[in-house]
Amino acid sequence: MSATARVPRKRFYRARAHSNPLSDSHFPVPIRPSDVDFDFDFDFDFDFDFASHYPQSSGNPMDLVRFADVGCGFGGLLVALSPLFPDTLIVGMELRDKVTEHVKHRIHGLRATNPGHYNNISVVRTNSMKYIPNYFHKAQLSKMFFLFPDPHFKEKNHRRRVISPHLLDEYAYVMQLGGIIYTVTDVEELGDWMKSCLQNHPLFEPVGEDEITTDPVVKLLTSATEEGQKVARNGGQTFMAIYRHVASKED
Repeated sequence: MSATARVPRKRFYRARAHSNPLSDSHFPVPIRPSDVDFDFDFDFDFDFDFASHYPQSSGNPMDLVRFADVGCGFGGLLVALSPLFPDTLIVGMELRDKVTEHVKHRIHGLRATNPGHYNNISVVRTNSMKYIPNYFHKAQLSKMFFLFPDPHFKEKNHRRRVISPHLLDEYAYVMQLGGIIYTVTDVEELGDWMKSCLQNHPLFEPVGEDEITTDPVVKLLTSATEEGQKVARNGGQTFMAIYRHVASKED
C-alpha cells in the first residue's frame, strides 16, 4: 500500500481560505501551558528527562514541542519536516476547524501506511494570534513557521496580520535564544511588511545568506505547502524573511 493511500481528500474538508483571527471562536483554551489538555496524539518513545528540563512540567507532550507551524493549513510542511527531524516534536496550529480535522486524518493515514513514521507531528485548533503563550513555556521553541499567511490587504485590517510588532513580542517570549522565525509569502507588499517588522524589532536579527543556503528547511518553505506549490505552478514570486531571536541589547 502506498504512503498516500489513506490520506483524506481535501474536497471533503472545504473551508474558507482564511478566517478572521480577531473574532471569538468557540474552542477550549488552556490558561497556561501546563493546562494544555486536548487530543494531542504524538506517538513517541523518546528518552527525555522532564524534571531537569521543565521542573514545572506536568509530563504533557506539549512541553517537548520545539517547532510550531502557525497557520499550518493542510499540513504539508508538517509532513515534510517529520522525517527531517524524527526526534523533534512538531505541532501545527490552525484556526479553521475543518482544515484541522483534515490534518489530523492525514497524519493518522500516513502513520497507518508508514508504521513507525510521522509519530512526531500533530495539530491543534486554536487562534495563534491570541493564545501562543497559553500553549508554550518561555524559551521553548527553536523554530516557528509563518507560511503564506493571509495578507489582509486593506490598511484597516493590517492589525489582523500574523506578523506585527506586538505579536513578535509574544513570539520572542516563547522562542529560545537563537531560535529562527521563517516567513514566506507571494505578496510582495506583505513580504516587505513582515521583513520590516522583524528588521525593526530589537529581539530579532536576519539570518546570514550562507546559513540560509545550507538550511534544509528553507527549500520546504516554497515547496511543501499547497499554497507554495500553487505559486510555483503559476510561475509566481515568493518573498522570504528569515530571522533569529537574539537577546536584548539592554540585557
